Amino acid sequence: MKLKRLLLLFIVTCISLVGCQGSNESKEPNASKGQKELELWHFDTGARIEIYNDAIKRFEEKHPGVKVNVVQVQNDDYKQRLVVAMSGGQAPDVFASWGGGWLEEFVKSGQVKDLTNEDIEFDRFIETALENVTYDNKIYGLPLGISPYIFYYNKEIFEKYGLEIPETYDDLLEIVDVLKEHDVYPIALANQPKWPGAFFLMYFVDRLGGEDVFKQAYRREGKGFDDEVFVKAGEYIQDLVNKGAFNPGFNGLPYDSGQARQLMYTGQAAMLLQTGAFVNHVREEFPEFEEKMGVFQFPKLDEGIGDPTNMSAGVSPTWSIKEDTEHPELAVELIKELTSDETAQDYVDRSGNVVAIKGVEVEDEYTSIFTEWINNANSIQFPYDQTLPPELAELHKNTTFDLFGLTMTPEEAAKAMEKKAKEILDK
Repeated sequence: MKLKRLLLLFIVTCISLVGCQGSNESKEPNASKGQKELELWHFDTGARIEIYNDAIKRFEEKHPGVKVNVVQVQNDDYKQRLVVAMSGGQAPDVFASWGGGWLEEFVKSGQVKDLTNEDIEFDRFIETALENVTYDNKIYGLPLGISPYIFYYNKEIFEKYGLEIPETYDDLLEIVDVLKEHDVYPIALANQPKWPGAFFLMYFVDRLGGEDVFKQAYRREGKGFDDEVFVKAGEYIQDLVNKGAFNPGFNGLPYDSGQARQLMYTGQAAMLLQTGAFVNHVREEFPEFEEKMGVFQFPKLDEGIGDPTNMSAGVSPTWSIKEDTEHPELAVELIKELTSDETAQDYVDRSGNVVAIKGVEVEDEYTSIFTEWINNANSIQFPYDQTLPPELAELHKNTTFDLFGLTMTPEEAAKAMEKKAKEILDK
């Protein structure tokens, strides 16, 4: 798929690089003539901004006369802005991504530098994370973080109503019923960007049919996206909606605005299925909530065959370099610093998340829990929308969004996905 096609997928209206909102640009004039500059883009917030800034400062100290200009863009705007930049020949020298099928489209169009033969110790990285940025046996990025998708819950609310961490999905449904009786939103959800709701579909598919269901549909090895497991997963989603498990208007709430998180902070909602970045948000936005916060994995389904240790997780940020950067050697040194032992340790200590780099000491409470879960997982499923080709990934998010909105049946959603998969994957 060509980059122009990517542009059509993510952009409804024309977005200029100057006019994009949500960015926090740190650009300074050259200190002297001849100063070399690199531009870096990322989508992270909170403590991670300082972690990256500290790594950049170390890089600049090691390379006098080099300046790194940082652009931070909110997660939901980042993809479309980078597509515009790539399409217009204005891509940053170094950029963060999630790897998978999304990065692969840039790789296929020759926009990303091959790192395979660079002076990089690839053995330092966790193999599964590195595979997420490897295409045709060539490596196109260095992963720093692994973000698991888990349930967060308010321990005070659970204690108040005599609730315990659910071991099965039926247990979870009982919790939903109790919370509704006491006018507490069971699960906070801000699904306007569509990816938050997609976590439920991924977990339902996995818990119902195991990790091979998606793999077979994606690799076209028998089962397709119209398999009964995908249909059943859609039924589970709509059952939750019909039970009133979510806050009103959830499909219209943008996640980046923080409204779902505020429901958690204020005790209006009791649970949230979200990435490991929520720990970072809590510490930045409402640190007093951390004392009330607990975590648990997506529960098993009694009628399913999926291993309950299976986890869904994203590999981000992954640092890549544009193919035509003016300073390739410096760009390589920069991403090495952004994934150095010092940066990795800082990331673990300050962001509350797992790193994709071996040998890091873990002391943070949540990082310890997440690391143990990931290490003990039978399988790790990366997000569908970051694994599938962009056009199919967008349809996945759209159909899942429609499932939550009750505007499409599970059968219709599954058939639409399989029809598009045949057009794109069966070539």
